[in-house]
Amino acid sequence: MNIRQLIVSFALAGCSMGAFAKLPPPPPPDPVAAAAKAEKDKAVAEKGKVLQAAAEDRAVKNYQGNMKKAGMPIPKPTPIVVAAAPVVPEAKPGAAPAKAAAKAPESPAKK
Repeated sequence: MNIRQLIVSFALAGCSMGAFAKLPPPPPPDPVAAAAKAEKDKAVAEKGKVLQAAAEDRAVKNYQGNMKKAGMPIPKPTPIVVAAAPVVPEAKPGAAPAKAAAKAPESPAKK
């Protein structure tokens, strides 16, 4: 590549950047199209989870088969305990929060 081609390529790149700067903003998203896209994304994510689970099962069977062929004991799977979500007490509608309703007592030194 000679110097002339290099200069032309930089000039074209600079001009193309200026053209992109003048494009109008994209139109607001259509709610119907957004809902359809969200549904499609959800279906794709679900299919991905199914494929991931199938691949994991194949990998485990392959590992266990190799362990059997080698004459080694197959390790037992370790159960994974998932922490439970904290329980938040429901507030009654129209009731003031307990902390806000209780007024702090005045100290005897201030009287």
